[in-house]
Amino acid sequence: TKLEIPAINLDREVTVLATVPEVVEALESCAMAWQKLISTALEEQLKKVPQGNGPLAEVDFWRERNDTLGALTEQTKLPDVQKVLEILQEAESVHIGDLQIVLSDLRKHHVEALDNTKFLSTLERHLKNLTYGTGFNVVLDTIPSLMNALRMVWIISRHYNTDERMVPLMERIAWEISTRVYKVVDLHTLFKEDRAAAKKKIAEAKSTLEQWKKYYFAVRAQIEASGREQHWEFDRKRLFEKTDYMASVCQDLYDILQVVIEEFYNIFGPELKTVTGDPNRVDDLLRRVNGLTSPMEELTFDPFSIKSAHDWKLIMEEFKEEVSVENVKQIFVQNLKDPPLYKNHPPVAGAIYWSRSLFYRIKHTIIRFQEVEELLASERGKEVKQIYLQVAKRMKEYEDQKYNQWRDGTEQILPLLLKNTLLTVSSVTEEPVTTKKSVHFIVNFSPIFQEIILETKYMEQLGFPVPEVARYVALQEDKYLRYTNGLKNMLDRYHKLMGTLNEAETKLLDDHIQELWRVFKSGHRRLSWNSLGIGDFIVRCTQATRKFESLVHQIHSNSEDISNKLLFIESTNLFKFPLSKSGDELPKSKEFFEYIKCERAKDVAHMVRKYIAIPQLLIKAEGQVANTNSGKSPKLTSYYAYWENRIYQVLTQLIVKNLQAFNAAVLANVPLFQMEAILSVPEIILQPNASEIDKMTAQCIRDCVEVTKHFVRWMHGTCIECPPQHIEEDEVITFSFYSDISQNPLIIEQAVLITQNVHKLLASLSKYLHQWKRYHLLWKLDKGIVMERLAAEKPSCITFDEELQFYMKVAQEVTQQPLVKDEQFIRLQLAPLAYAVQENARGWVISLGKLLNESAREELFGLQEEIQVGVFSSCC
Repeated sequence: TKLEIPAINLDREVTVLATVPEVVEALESCAMAWQKLISTALEEQLKKVPQGNGPLAEVDFWRERNDTLGALTEQTKLPDVQKVLEILQEAESVHIGDLQIVLSDLRKHHVEALDNTKFLSTLERHLKNLTYGTGFNVVLDTIPSLMNALRMVWIISRHYNTDERMVPLMERIAWEISTRVYKVVDLHTLFKEDRAAAKKKIAEAKSTLEQWKKYYFAVRAQIEASGREQHWEFDRKRLFEKTDYMASVCQDLYDILQVVIEEFYNIFGPELKTVTGDPNRVDDLLRRVNGLTSPMEELTFDPFSIKSAHDWKLIMEEFKEEVSVENVKQIFVQNLKDPPLYKNHPPVAGAIYWSRSLFYRIKHTIIRFQEVEELLASERGKEVKQIYLQVAKRMKEYEDQKYNQWRDGTEQILPLLLKNTLLTVSSVTEEPVTTKKSVHFIVNFSPIFQEIILETKYMEQLGFPVPEVARYVALQEDKYLRYTNGLKNMLDRYHKLMGTLNEAETKLLDDHIQELWRVFKSGHRRLSWNSLGIGDFIVRCTQATRKFESLVHQIHSNSEDISNKLLFIESTNLFKFPLSKSGDELPKSKEFFEYIKCERAKDVAHMVRKYIAIPQLLIKAEGQVANTNSGKSPKLTSYYAYWENRIYQVLTQLIVKNLQAFNAAVLANVPLFQMEAILSVPEIILQPNASEIDKMTAQCIRDCVEVTKHFVRWMHGTCIECPPQHIEEDEVITFSFYSDISQNPLIIEQAVLITQNVHKLLASLSKYLHQWKRYHLLWKLDKGIVMERLAAEKPSCITFDEELQFYMKVAQEVTQQPLVKDEQFIRLQLAPLAYAVQENARGWVISLGKLLNESAREELFGLQEEIQVGVFSSCC
């Protein structure tokens, strides 16, 4: 559209031209033509609509309007046009007002088109991805960013901030998304494609449709959370009705692929051909599976159209029902040999329950078919009904076969089970006493018995007639349950008691165990589940078991008392050490070993008192078991031997543990007694010396082992102490545990180890004293001879000073030496040795002092004589 400029010379001033009538008249004609031209152009643009249903059509629509109106607007801005308008305005022409109104409309609509074009351009890249993207992944990635861009347009734009503008745009976007799905998901080819690819395609299509709605609400939530922006609430039916419906159809298609592809094809795979050995049958089943999808491939309507929703629903119901019948059929065929059972259901009745539950499932399906006449009247419906009848017939045959097998088997086996004895034993009773604990009594109530009772109950519930003997047993179930519980509780009590007995106690109670077994005997020899005396038998067994239990508890009580006494003996400390005296002073070696000996004697007296009380407890047990109190009952021979062996073990452990503890004390860096290092010219020695300490240690170890001499052995087969045996007139021998324990290799090894460790320690202390031998000249040299030689040499005062300084330094050096040496369990006192060295050094100082004194006196007297001779000479 072009605005024509009149052929008039407009070079003069506006005010001048406005006064020329011919000019004004010509310009008014031009203005009317412009008005008509612009009005017509605006009307044409406002009548136009976007060419297409997609969002890009709207972008193109506004871009075209902007181009057209922009071109007109630019023409109105030309200098000649502006001068025409100014002249008419100056001339106050009546036509200028109408033209100004049209120009104002032009500017308004152009500004709107320009603004919309600018903002829609920000969406264009996303809309192109939505329209032309190569796959659903592009669309899925685009939707979130597109929604955020729409939000920005909604917030900033002056024209796309109303429902009237935004809803149609978003409706176009929804249409574009729906169209993408419609083009890609073609039901005529979908089920012929690769199964995994088809599933993926449907899943992506559904996800795309759902993402559209999801991100709409996400943006809406952001806008509401901000509290500053205009609410984002549009007509949801226009935006989501179609996409929601299409998403539901995609879900239906995905379910079809899942059922047909994943489930049926997995069932009827190569493995099934191998297992069944009938590949033709499996192939036929596969053809039937493929036939399930044929109605979808031959649709005469658009499944994605909401108008066809009813037709699609019928197709899906028909598919689901057919799949349901096929599923039930395959479940039934696959699990015939090992049907899944409900909890607590018996095998046969449970299998029948399972079969009937499957039947009710397909029966329910057929009833639903009958409710929709067009479904059952179709070819597919008739085929489904035929499958139903075949499966139902086979299920009935299966039930009858299961029932008949159970009835015949029950009538044969139940009378035999009723003749079973009440108990069975896992070992014969004639075996030796040492194996009595291995004899195990079992309630002989077969699990088959209980199963028959349960089957009978369920069979009657299922409406089957049951054999009379089975009904009789089922009616007696509470009685059988009471009997089996009574027997089981009694036997559990007996086996628990036997489990508490050791071998010695089992031999001790042999007669009582045999007596109890005699009571049990009728239960595994004579009484059966048909017998009338079962209740009385359980009462007798329970009473006999309680009596035996009481005796066992008495024996265990005695055993516990004996064990406590032995524990006291075993835990006695035979090396009790004296406490240190005030300060750092420790007892001397003799005091230390004497203290141990005295404390040990007290403890041994206590131990012996505990020991001599044990026979009395054994005699008590003898009275409980054999009704005698002699201490030498033949029935208790092995029991006496058991406890005597226990005593030997306890005494052995007592000695071993005490020797180990003493050895640990020897090696620990905690001094227990003290020794002295003394100067015994010409040697530095320990006091007491190493030999004496070795002897005291060895004696202490011997005394520890000889503690066992106080424990006198019992006479063979009794718990009576052996009397002293007179070998010769003056020699008496007492049989004790010492002779055996003292030969124990472990005890000998510990004794040797302690002796060696003490010896090494004393050697180490002796070696430590060698450093004091550097002062040996103090006491090895003869002072008299040394002094005579020194006097003969007539030393100078300087020589005397050096000698005196040497000995004074030695005396001082000794005072700086440590006076105590702790090593392992010995503290070595060095003070006596240091004092002796100091005294020797002082002796040399005194001797040198005397010599110096005598030398000085001699020189003084000689000097005096010289002085006197000189005076005398001068006088003369």
